[in-house]
Amino acid sequence: MPRKIEIPDLTPTEIGTIEQTIKERFGTSIPVELGDAEIRLHRDDRELATCPLIYWESPEDDSKFFITKTKVNEYRCQFFYRGYQQYGTGKEKYDNIGDCAIAMLQVHTEHEQKKTEEEASA
Repeated sequence: MPRKIEIPDLTPTEIGTIEQTIKERFGTSIPVELGDAEIRLHRDDRELATCPLIYWESPEDDSKFFITKTKVNEYRCQFFYRGYQQYGTGKEKYDNIGDCAIAMLQVHTEHEQKKTEEEASA
């Protein structure tokens, strides 16, 4: 029987880092939600691991963000608009939750700028 992997919950420090990063990016506090996600920790895994996550929505558009904690000091991130419009940073994992959030928010900002430029030239 496969061994169940225990992944610790997000700490108050990790949550605070995310809340501060969001506030710096958007200029206001945005509520975050905590939850769990079932993901494959490795591509060839058959079993899903339950990982804690932090989630928030952009006040500027219809994008949603989440960061999952996959082990102590290891994080994955993604933002999306709809189920088929999912984006990452190009980096599979981070060892610092602040760097993870900053990278994701930067990619989101670049994506929004590109979308605006394409709409203006159409």
